[in-house]
Amino acid sequence: MEFDGKIKVGIVGAAGYTAGELLRILAGHPLARVLWAQSSSHADEPVWSVHQDLLGETDLSFVGETFPGEAPSPDVLFICSGHGRSKDFVHSLPSSYKGAVIDLSNDFRLAADAEGFVYGLPEAFRDRIAGSGRVANPGCFATCIQLALLPAAKAGGLPEVHVTGITGSTGAGQKPSETTHFSWRDSNLSVYKAFTHQHLGEIRETLLSLDPQWSGEINFVPVRGDFTRGILSSVYFDWEYSQEDAVRTYKVFYRNAPFVHVLETNPDMKMVVNTNKCVLSVRKYGRKLHVVSVIDNLVKGASGQAVQNMNLMFGIPEDTGLHLKGSRF
Repeated sequence: MEFDGKIKVGIVGAAGYTAGELLRILAGHPLARVLWAQSSSHADEPVWSVHQDLLGETDLSFVGETFPGEAPSPDVLFICSGHGRSKDFVHSLPSSYKGAVIDLSNDFRLAADAEGFVYGLPEAFRDRIAGSGRVANPGCFATCIQLALLPAAKAGGLPEVHVTGITGSTGAGQKPSETTHFSWRDSNLSVYKAFTHQHLGEIRETLLSLDPQWSGEINFVPVRGDFTRGILSSVYFDWEYSQEDAVRTYKVFYRNAPFVHVLETNPDMKMVVNTNKCVLSVRKYGRKLHVVSVIDNLVKGASGQAVQNMNLMFGIPEDTGLHLKGSRF
């Protein structure tokens, strides 16, 4: 993709959590400028009135329609609408629009639904993303789990995998529900969608792309956490090689991945919250290799990864605008 000066950005469905994070990141991006942020429910309201952490960071107001008035056409559209709505929007794009599209829903992630979209996991498909004009951003749990498995899958012979993952309430989106209500979440945990989570399909497709002979199972039990943001996934599987071999395999695989850090010590979510990082702990216990993967579900699991994909698509360093300071204390 080409751009003149700064990448001009349009955001569709801009009132939700992922769009708020996207606006926060793009406010500090040296090579991007947000032209408009669309929200039919908040048209003409200041963006900061919904995303209050952006007070003083932007003077934009929400627009009710995409491609408003005489505004120039964006170089890239980020679609932050709910699942099931992106496909209709893409199909309705004016024929005059020639820019890029990055979709943050699950509408185009699977090969059967892709319609020309490339699956946007940079650590696996960097070259494909760089040559594409349409990218389907991965799911948050899918990102966290795949980053724990990619090196082992590439090495071949990945067996049956067991995963327990815990996620914050923002993973369920901004629309309130019983299980996101503070009085329900506080001091509470619960399992949901055991062995049936919607992100399993995209994980399987990625693993098969690295190892076409893979025939294992992913036994995934997701857990609702009593916190707002972050994902910790505990992943284990049989590994016939040594601890040293495992660490070497992971570090070599991620040697050119600026946001993935491989440790032999135990990580925690505060190492990654508010950043685009993934921290992996790789440790051998008997016959099992245990990989702990932590990410921020709204950044590396959504909007930060979307900006990383934008950077790749426009031929600029993939970490541009993504040196984000975490909140340790």
